[in-house]
Amino acid sequence: MRGRRNARLAPPPGLPPLPSGRHKMVAGGTGRLLCSLLVPALFLSGALCLCVAVLLWAARLWLQARKQRLSPAGRDGQRPVLVAFFHPYCNAGGGGERVLWCAIRTIQKKYKNVTCVVYTGDRDATGEEIVAGAFRRFNIKLTHPVKFVFLEKRYLVEASLYPHFTLLGQSLGSVFLGWEALLKCVPDIYIDSMGYAFTLPLFKYLGGCRVGCYVHYPTISTDMLSVVRNQDTRFNNAAFITNNPLFSKFKLVYYYLFAFLYGLVGSCSDVVMVNSSWTLNHILSIWRTGACTSVVYPPCDVQTFLDIPLEEEKSTAECSVVSVSQFRPEKDHPLQIRAFAKLLKEKGLGQQPSLKLILIGGCRNQQDEERVNNLKRLCEELGVSDNVMFRINIPFEELKKHLAEATIGLHTMWNEHFGIGVVECMAAGTVILAHNSGGPKLDIVVPYEGHITGFLAENEDNYAQKMAYILSLSPEKRLEIRENARRSVYRFSDQHFEETFLLSVEPLFK
Repeated sequence: MRGRRNARLAPPPGLPPLPSGRHKMVAGGTGRLLCSLLVPALFLSGALCLCVAVLLWAARLWLQARKQRLSPAGRDGQRPVLVAFFHPYCNAGGGGERVLWCAIRTIQKKYKNVTCVVYTGDRDATGEEIVAGAFRRFNIKLTHPVKFVFLEKRYLVEASLYPHFTLLGQSLGSVFLGWEALLKCVPDIYIDSMGYAFTLPLFKYLGGCRVGCYVHYPTISTDMLSVVRNQDTRFNNAAFITNNPLFSKFKLVYYYLFAFLYGLVGSCSDVVMVNSSWTLNHILSIWRTGACTSVVYPPCDVQTFLDIPLEEEKSTAECSVVSVSQFRPEKDHPLQIRAFAKLLKEKGLGQQPSLKLILIGGCRNQQDEERVNNLKRLCEELGVSDNVMFRINIPFEELKKHLAEATIGLHTMWNEHFGIGVVECMAAGTVILAHNSGGPKLDIVVPYEGHITGFLAENEDNYAQKMAYILSLSPEKRLEIRENARRSVYRFSDQHFEETFLLSVEPLFK
């Protein structure tokens, strides 16, 4: 057997064994082949990078020339400073839009030789209608006209366009939308006021702008990473992913890669403003822009609500629970309805039409309207339709009236970045019941001078119990809580916002 095995390993008859030098020649030939392929590849890569750099530089020069041509100097020889806000949904009625209009008003009051520009996709309204809507909804009146640049490709940032990889799809879509905006108007100062951080390097390096941003909510946060890591089912983490370890690991890798890109583009900003301590912690951990980042609480129209007389309740026969928030999935309106239904059932209040849940909010698009219809169907299933009212896109005066008459202000969003609606409810004199997380927990519903200002809850049972407890309090005790809450909200006023906002954006005007 040994002889036969050796015979198979021997070289064929008539062929001499391969000399050791030939082995080296073959290896050397392979190395030369690799080098002959690698050098051209490196050369080609370098040439492509150089071409891209030249194209980008040419695009920058062309945009600068276009800027000079489209924005000539005035009669005094000075060209107005263009301050552009990127806010594709500026005609919506949410807290982010209130920040936008207050920021514009603040800049107009401080800087005279400034023209404010708003990039928007609200092509179904004129500029005059948008400004009038801001006054009607937020009681904000601008001192000077605003230039609107209407964008045609807003659909690129619609979440419905990207059923999968939504974060990445919307972010890349915002780059194309930003390019459209840049082509139509090249500003001197660019401020992203809606959370499209991927537009920052576009305006900074191609537009040659000084760039800033106001971050309402991080596109991705360490909390989102932990939700995927722990395989928790949420509105943005479907059950079919949490139930599959492979899908969960793939999504976690995707989230980490996206967080890396998000940190890169965010670090391009010259000025970073965040709306709460919760947002600050997440932005600092991902963007690492501590030197230029500051907390600027969003402006809440507290004075208007503080004008509502705060009196002891004369009757407990009629009570209402009011929620103020846009009809978006993260606001978790179903939790409000389920908790309210449980309250009615457990307290035997189902036959009391005087106890109402009033859901007040804005609808931005068809998806939001469908969401409202689903909420109405949920009310029917739970048998509370007669006790739940929907008030959509209502005028400011009607909002004020509902808050003035409410007993409880309700908020259910998990990790709400701030919560303007929470502040408004407290200023109006309701007893607030908010989610035990995010801005409400860290910044708003906190003790003031050692006294309670409201309540926090986390789940359906908890909310129902806390609502029942608030309703069981004496009118005198509720009045004490309402007074404490009112005294605590002055730090969220328009005046405080103007002061901190101007301090933060000052480097952009130097």
